[in-house]
Amino acid sequence: MIKGSTQLVAIVGSPIAQVKSPENFNRWFAEQGQDAAMLAIDLQHTALDGFVTMLRGWHNLRGCVVTVPYKQQLASRLDDLSERSQALGTVNVIRREADGRLLGDIVDGEGFLNAARKQGFDPRDKNALVIGTGGVGSAIAYSLCQAGLTRLAISDLDGQRVEALAELLRTFFPHIAISASPASLAEFDLVVNASPVGMGAAGDGPMPLPVALMQTLRDTTLVADVVTAPAFTPFLSFARGMGCAIQTGPEMALAQLGNLGHFMGVTPLDI
Repeated sequence: MIKGSTQLVAIVGSPIAQVKSPENFNRWFAEQGQDAAMLAIDLQHTALDGFVTMLRGWHNLRGCVVTVPYKQQLASRLDDLSERSQALGTVNVIRREADGRLLGDIVDGEGFLNAARKQGFDPRDKNALVIGTGGVGSAIAYSLCQAGLTRLAISDLDGQRVEALAELLRTFFPHIAISASPASLAEFDLVVNASPVGMGAAGDGPMPLPVALMQTLRDTTLVADVVTAPAFTPFLSFARGMGCAIQTGPEMALAQLGNLGHFMGVTPLDI
């Protein structure tokens, strides 16, 4: 039960019905006996500035998780950003300080790596393909490079965004070979869909890569998706049919619970 004494956190985006953070956080709060709760906020774009003003004055709000489509838009409205958020121009979590200042970080990449390591995947000296150049895709690409990849390929329908992200990553990680859309998936140890393609789809719905390209997957490749609903997207179902190990969006959402909660000051880092 939410009371006047309850410490609140929130998650903001649009749409919001598919997100897993409220059930993950609220289950953890209940298990720990904490007087805390997460609220889901489906916010229209025109209310962003008013929302930020409200955050500054919301005394019993500890922080806010940020999901699509506001990760980049909210980054420019905060008082300070972590080094990686500054580099990428995106946030997925905000901490409200006691004086109302708002600080942002992007932990999507760390959450993704938490989940991948539970699958037995070590990114060091591996080759990876990241599909999508938005907030989550850029964060995953950054963290993979930071964790010691040998080669990163980036795919997106917008070629200019691919090149912009590639140039940014080359600045921070000059020793890593970074390229654009590959002609084959056979060389990759990891393929991750970090785009919204597949959200709400089932069966033979849309996939972020052509079927002919997907057919070049090796069965030793880990194939991951950040989409949380459905958990088994057409992309993951196809990869599983090719014999690949898969990682779902809900697995990533659960794996980054500690990263998000620790930044907001409501959970330990290791949960």
